[in-house]
Amino acid sequence: MLRNIQKQVLRLHAQGISNRKIAGDLGLYKGTVNTYVRKIKEHEYSIEELLALDEPVLESKLFAGNPAYKQDRFEEFKGMISYWEEELKKPHVTRYLLWEEYRESHPDGYGYSQFCFHLGQIIKARKPGSILQHHAGEKLFVDFAGDTVSYINRESGEVIQTQVFVACLPYSDYAFVMAVPSQSTDDFLYALSCCLKHLGGSPKIVVTDNLKASVIKTDRYEPELNRVMDDFANHYGFAVLPARVRKPQDKASVENEVKIVYRRVYAKLRHHTFFSLEEINRALADKTREHNQTRQQQKGYCREEKFLAEEKPLLKALPEKDFEIKYYAKLRVAQNNCIYLARDKHYYSVPYPHIGEEADVIYTRSLVRIYIRGVYVATHLRTIGFGYTVVKAHMGSGHNFYHDRSPEFYIRQAGKHSELLAELFAVIFERAEIPEVQYKRCDGLLSLQRKTDPVIFERVCRYALDNDILTYQSIKRVMDTKAYMLNGEEEKQQGKKNRNIQHINIRGKKYYEE
Repeated sequence: MLRNIQKQVLRLHAQGISNRKIAGDLGLYKGTVNTYVRKIKEHEYSIEELLALDEPVLESKLFAGNPAYKQDRFEEFKGMISYWEEELKKPHVTRYLLWEEYRESHPDGYGYSQFCFHLGQIIKARKPGSILQHHAGEKLFVDFAGDTVSYINRESGEVIQTQVFVACLPYSDYAFVMAVPSQSTDDFLYALSCCLKHLGGSPKIVVTDNLKASVIKTDRYEPELNRVMDDFANHYGFAVLPARVRKPQDKASVENEVKIVYRRVYAKLRHHTFFSLEEINRALADKTREHNQTRQQQKGYCREEKFLAEEKPLLKALPEKDFEIKYYAKLRVAQNNCIYLARDKHYYSVPYPHIGEEADVIYTRSLVRIYIRGVYVATHLRTIGFGYTVVKAHMGSGHNFYHDRSPEFYIRQAGKHSELLAELFAVIFERAEIPEVQYKRCDGLLSLQRKTDPVIFERVCRYALDNDILTYQSIKRVMDTKAYMLNGEEEKQQGKKNRNIQHINIRGKKYYEE
């Protein structure tokens, strides 16, 4: 626009029109027109020659100025750039400090603003950016958007924030957007697996940000991947390439896609109120489809058309089975020949010869696999909640005794010694109590039976049944006090005797009448 005005000023001036009139016709400040005319008069070229020049050449002729890089002091300045670059890497060294030192040795040197400008320009020129060439089906960029999307829990009224996963194929700019509860490894890999299913295949490389869900330790050359992420990549057959820390240009496509998602998806949903994660994802999918099907500016196709035509046929086919996340743990085999998985609050058995050894445990949503010294020794169905999952063959003879315990087992054991004891056990198991407590009580009574005269023990059992005495301590007290020896009449007399005992602290009838 400015260059065209310069030529218009030249033409009008050549026609003899005054500077004031030119300024009024072109909507310019009169001082600007005066400057143009003065430059024309000072120049050695005629107006016709200037009008024949292309705009960039014309501008350089009229306003060439005095570039700093043509000055002698710039040559000196340029020679000190390497030194200043190294100094800026040192702690607490600032550009202002370097400028002060520069002015001490060069009193006629650049001012602070020019010093910073030229220093910055030269440093940038030494590190030019490169144009990235993307190939069809090669890379998939993934990241989480910075802004969340919320929904309202209908029951509690709580506003719940969700994280938005964004993926982009840089060759076609085809996008995938999905909301998940968090940025945890489980949710991240779930979103990534949904993305691969949506694409209908997997690329050669997935470029991630340095999320804890995918990278444990960042490194410019060999970052350490989360083990679960590594398993996921092996399952789907792609390599993981984390972006460098604080280098958004490594994943510029998805960074740009996130900005577009804000405009074309977030903005269009700003007046919507959601009541579930499913509602959010349906809305995101609709708006993302519209985005992928929108014709791109200066191109004769949309993102979806380019993806379907050129990228999807090159994606690697997905495996038949979905990926199951594997978790890893090192656990010691306890004396009960079980490992305790704290995450499940559950015990899983291991063959008893391995008691005391360290086990490598790999578990998924459905299975728990146990290895000792690299050798597979057991598999169990995964169970959540306190309890034991035990294979009988894993138990030794002593352990099997406890493993076989049941009400029927104890009643059968008691029947071998006493019919009354078996009857007493049957009554004990009729009560709604914790089985382990009942088993210990029965173990105690079986031990008491072995140490007691059979006749006396029979009388004790009869007494316990008649008086509904069912705990080990109460039955033992009956035996110790020989209460079982009292007959019916003796019991009545003993009861009357106990009732007639006067305690010195009991207040009589006369006390309350007063």
